[in-house]
Amino acid sequence: INLANKQSKSVAVVGGGPAGLTVAGELIQLGYRVTVLEALHKLGGVLVYGIPEFRLPKAILQAEVDQLAEMGVEFRTNHVVGRTELVDELLGRYDAVFIGTGAGLPYFMNVPGENLNGVYSANEFLTRLNLMRAYRFPEWDTPIKVGKRVAVIGGGNTAMDAVRTAKRMGAEHAYLIYRRSRTELPARAEEVHHAEEEGIAFRFLEAPVAVQGNRKGWVTHIELIKMQLGEPDESGRRRPVPIANSNYTIEVDTVVVAIGQGPNPLIPRTTPGLKTGKHGIITIDPETGATSKPGVFAGGDVATGGATVILAMGAGKKAAQAIHTYLG
Repeated sequence: INLANKQSKSVAVVGGGPAGLTVAGELIQLGYRVTVLEALHKLGGVLVYGIPEFRLPKAILQAEVDQLAEMGVEFRTNHVVGRTELVDELLGRYDAVFIGTGAGLPYFMNVPGENLNGVYSANEFLTRLNLMRAYRFPEWDTPIKVGKRVAVIGGGNTAMDAVRTAKRMGAEHAYLIYRRSRTELPARAEEVHHAEEEGIAFRFLEAPVAVQGNRKGWVTHIELIKMQLGEPDESGRRRPVPIANSNYTIEVDTVVVAIGQGPNPLIPRTTPGLKTGKHGIITIDPETGATSKPGVFAGGDVATGGATVILAMGAGKKAAQAIHTYLG
């Protein structure tokens, strides 16, 4: 790779996930000095904490990160922007800042019993298994109790990753509970196909009403209600409507909530002049990634809400070109 002549201008990339790593790779080739600031102890973002080993071997990701380091990208881990240092402080030291901190803050169902032991957000469940290497027990002794009867709530790719991981971790019964029908399932068709081949039990048109536990505070059952599809909502999908008096319970010892996630509010809260929209998503120009704050760009899930790795990388490419134009 021909690296352009090293310029004197520098860019701080906040977040070492798909968007941030793409920006870093593009800008280092254009000759900028690039520093990636990552809150976790490992680089890769959702690629390292969310996507399971069986879908993306971690060695492949590490090779990509190593290549960026060889090209001259500086990496700093355990660096929480918004705490360790503020965006305004970065703007004092760098010529531009890119925010690619993703959407790692889980949404919950707000049903009784959601705080019982054995209930996880998909993020926590997958992070313990992937980033903290619980999949390599006993070599890595990460505390996680994957039960024999696991219910995963949700219908997206994260829900698929969680339920397929639970099955691999020894769950005898792994249920995927989704409040709409199979037609509306947002997960990729091939993920659904793999899950069915692996013995995942899909329960469509059902929604959780409550999680029940024993006196020691551990999950024992989940109460569900049957749903029917009504008129389409703003997403274009038919709205699920509960069927009165159709409640029943199934025995489970682990519940994983995978109903979506949004951006962490830490950076917007500590950055005056940075506009955000619904769910705390950073407002950007979709063509350039420019935010309301001069010199600050953003992209990936932090600017769209939970989406795909490919979209985040595309946003990183656009933002890198826009930063190049801005600094030109």
